[in-house]
This record gives sequence, C-alpha cells and structure tokens, in this order.
Amino acid sequence: MAPALSIVMPVLDEAADIDATLDALQAYRASGTELIVVDGGSRDRTLAACAGRADAVIAAPRGRALQMNAGAAVARAPVLLFLHADTRLPPGADALVRDGLHTTGRRWGRFDVAIDGRSAWLAVVAWMMNQRSRWSGIATGDQAIFVTREAFDAAGGFPPQPLMEDVELSARLRRQGLPLCLRECVRTSGRRWDQHGVWRTIVLMWRLRLLYWLGVSPERLARAYR
Repeated sequence: MAPALSIVMPVLDEAADIDATLDALQAYRASGTELIVVDGGSRDRTLAACAGRADAVIAAPRGRALQMNAGAAVARAPVLLFLHADTRLPPGADALVRDGLHTTGRRWGRFDVAIDGRSAWLAVVAWMMNQRSRWSGIATGDQAIFVTREAFDAAGGFPPQPLMEDVELSARLRRQGLPLCLRECVRTSGRRWDQHGVWRTIVLMWRLRLLYWLGVSPERLARAYR
C-alpha cells in the first residue's frame, strides 16, 4: 500500500547528527510514512548510518534543490514533506500535516520553528520568522515545507538554484493558495547563529533576501552566504 506522506531529507556530511535525526524519524516510518534520504556526495559515515533506517537512500548532484527534487521524483505518497537534516519534527507531525491539509483544503504549508542554540535571542528570531511567514505567505526550509504532489508538480518543483530555493518555491505555491501555517514547532539547529552571531546573521539573511527580490542572482548570493 502506498504511503500517505513521504519525508524527503537532503544530506551532505551529516555524520555528527544523522543518528539522532534518523532515530527520531523511525516512529513515523513505523506508522507508514515513507522516508527518503538524498545524499549529495557525503565523504563521512552519513550513508553507512542510513542503512536500514530509511525506505530509500539515493544519490543526487550536490545542492538542496537538486537533492530534494530527486527525492520527490521517487516518492510514492500524495503529500511530500521536505526536512533538513538538522531539524526535528514535533510529535504526530504526519497526522498534523495530513489532517490539516484535508480539513482546510490547503495545498501546502509549513510548521512554526524553534531554534536551538546558546543565545536567548534565538527565541525572538524564531518568533519573527514565524510571524513574517504568516504575514507574507513565504516559508523557509527550516520550517519543514509540506505540499501535495499535485501542487508541487504544478509549481515545477524546487528551482535548480543554490540559494533561496525555498523562498522561490513558496512564491510559486502561494499563487495556488495560501499556506497552512501549523503552530506546532519543528526544532532546528542554531549552530550557524551561534557561530557567526545572532544579529550579524539576521543582517546577512535580510540583506540576501532583499537582494534576491531586487534580482541579484542566487549564485552570487550563495557566494556571499558562504
């Protein structure tokens, strides 16, 4: 029997955290959710850790957009959920997605996000992200975007660009309807915020987003992001 939900997770050299991530997803697999891991060329033990703990492990060219599109192409469920390897779903996320889409008639959506890290300001950052997303109808990959297969295909999938692929997909999906904004939180790693500083990272991300909307190429923005 085909699954009702497919989780697509792009990975690249995730050995430090992949065991905890996969452990947290086994309950979903046990309840019938499909888990597809898409590797972009890991050189550590990421692939070995996935053995027997995902329904499919495939390879794709490096880049989240390319990897997620590759995972979506082999997914069997009518609803897709795209999960970053450093993000944890809330309990019962599969039912929240299925029931939420069915009840509201929406075609796509995302979760609220909480950011784990050292700075107390990360709670404020997460609140701002959630409010901005609710106001704008634009989601980020950290919020675990989910979408019906029909809507995803109609949007053309993720654009093959190295940055802002989540923002661009959201903009395309928004033309089909507003997102379902679930208040249950996914928890994502704040390692980049801790490493580079909260306010410096906020300024960088807003600057990149503004430049993107002004037409600066994703390739140029990706160099600045790195």
